[in-house]
Order: sequence, then C-alpha cells, then structure tokens
Amino acid sequence: MAPVVSSKEKILELIRDNPFVSQQVLAERLGITRSAVASHIVQLIRDQRLLGRAYVLPGAEPILVVGGANLDRIAKGFGPVAMGTSNPVSVTESFGGVARNVAENLARLGLPVRLMTAVGDDLAGAELLKQAKNLGIDTSATLTVANCPTGTYTALLQPDGELVLALADMAVIDRFTLAALHECRSRWASTRFRVLDCNLQSELLSALIEDSLRQGAKLVLVGVSEAKMNRLPESLAGVSTLILNAGELAARVGRALPDCEAQVGACRQVQAQGAQGVVVTLGGAGVLCACGVAAPRHFPAPQVEIVDVTGAGDAFSAGVVASLAGLASLSLAPEDLFSACLVGLRLAALTLGSSSSVASALTPGFLQEDPTATR
Repeated sequence: MAPVVSSKEKILELIRDNPFVSQQVLAERLGITRSAVASHIVQLIRDQRLLGRAYVLPGAEPILVVGGANLDRIAKGFGPVAMGTSNPVSVTESFGGVARNVAENLARLGLPVRLMTAVGDDLAGAELLKQAKNLGIDTSATLTVANCPTGTYTALLQPDGELVLALADMAVIDRFTLAALHECRSRWASTRFRVLDCNLQSELLSALIEDSLRQGAKLVLVGVSEAKMNRLPESLAGVSTLILNAGELAARVGRALPDCEAQVGACRQVQAQGAQGVVVTLGGAGVLCACGVAAPRHFPAPQVEIVDVTGAGDAFSAGVVASLAGLASLSLAPEDLFSACLVGLRLAALTLGSSSSVASALTPGFLQEDPTATR
C-alpha cells in the first residue's frame, strides 16, 4: 500500500515545480482552503524547508543581476513615423532597463533572483521595487537615491514595432558607485552566478569582473549600447559569456564588420581578450555564437509577428542565463552555450509577440519546452 502524502508535502512538491505559484492555486490544486495552505507554508518556513518569498528552497542560490532599471515609455505611431514633425501615437508605460528586464524574465521562469540597481526616491522607483518584490525578486541590494529621478527610457516605434528613436535618462545608475557596491558586499560576494549590464560605471564593471575571476563565479556580461562599450576593461578574463549586438561588437574591436566572416574574426579577437564565449545578436538574422575553440555557429531567428521589439534582446539574454544557470560546472562547453542560444531565441520570439518588454505569459513551464524548436 502506497504511503499517504500529507498536504504539506504536496505543497512543497508543487512549489518545487513552480516557486511563484499562488496560495490560491495551491488550495485549488489540493482541494483545501487557502488559510490551510497559508498555515502549512508558515510551518514549512519555520522548519527551514522554505526560505520565504518567493518560496525559495534551501540551497537555491539567487542569480545576481546588476545594472539598469527604469521606467519605459513607448510611443507607437498610428502611421509611418516622420521626423521633424508631429506624429499621432499611442503611449504605454512599463518598467524596463536591461538588468531589470533580465531579472523579471528569470523570476517568471521560476529562478531565484537578486537585483542590484539604483532608483530614485520617487513614485516610479517605489512602484518599480514593489513590482519586483511581488515577482519574488530580492531587491535588498538596490540603492534608493534622494534628489535624483528614477531612470527613464523613451522609445518611438513604427506601426510594425520597429524602433525609430530611443532616448535614455539613466543618470541615477551612475550614483551606484564602487563605494555603494562595497556597502552591500555580502549581497554580491556570496553569489556564484552573476549577470552585469554595461550601464554600470567602468570601475564597477572592472571590480565585479575581477572578483568573479578570483572567486570562480559564472559571469554573463550584456552590452547596452555602442556608446557604453568603452566602459569594459581591456581584459575580459573572468567573463563566461559576453552578449553583444553587431554594433556593440564593432565598437569593442574598433572597426566595421561588414559580413559574417568579419564578425567571426571579431568574436575570436574578443575571446582572445579573455571571454570564454561570445554571442552576437543580429536582429531578424538570428545570432552568432563562438565558444572555446569550436567552430562558431549561426542560429536563425524564429519567424514571429512583431508587436514590439522593446525588451527582446534582454529576453534573449535571460534565456541564455536561465539555460546556463542549470549547469553544475563552472567551465563553459560550446554545446552548452549553443543550447542556451536556442532557449534565448525562443524567449526573444515570445517577447517580440508581446506588447510589453517582458512577456506576461512567461511561466516556469517555458524551460520544459523543446529547446530545438527554433531550428
């Protein structure tokens, strides 16, 4: 006769499958009251079998994501956008920023995340942090800055979702200094998987790259813009994976890259600077991936009806990170990064079909889907 499994054990099993499952859903799945679920969860936390919001299981170390967080304002033209004149548009607002978008994607995928960023001491900053906490993101290492507004990103899009112009006011992240980083050292030094974006000041990027090399932590570095590529140090030793677009790669090597052969040569040059793997996003043309001494590979982008391009690159980065986070080894094998690119492409496609910078339909079940679906 099979042993009877208690409601408390069933709750723990369901939370393992989805750390962000609501108490109401748990109650409905088990046929008990929500108050009974809450009582069981309190006991599990007391027994240290859960670690609180978002039901983080013991041993589930958070992925540290460091960089920009801001308010996105997206204006989409009703007709073809013309420069130098007034254009009728529809405007939507949502929270964005490369690091914040990556963190939200990871949280929706069911992974434990710690976000380290800077926001203003204003309504936008308070709401941004509230939303992050509601997703289960640990924001305890985030800096709130007085007398400085939360960052904003304003984008103008064509009716088909293609970007016309973007404007970024990210001054608040410059207030996240090396001194501020050391004040919360315990919140980053204890992590073994880190994601940085190039919104950070040069000295912060250098310090975190060097520390990751010293501690043997996995580090994924994500470009933000061509203008910010000069923030990267000369040596990239300590970087497990560097994710750039074609323009950022060209800025890094200091020359035009007119074709695939030139891009492959640039990837090899960046690898020689210390990065184990280099991934180049090519928009609708897919991605180019170089890792170790294996032959670089190109992966085409899946065909998708574009609703909004905002956040698609960040979603790709999050997909790569989510795939690599499941690896036990600190070394990066080419096939691991190739597989991670396929996950990233699928997540980018999902986001392109969404009207927000992070697809609200994203769930932990996404990672269980066939990773070769984009081939």
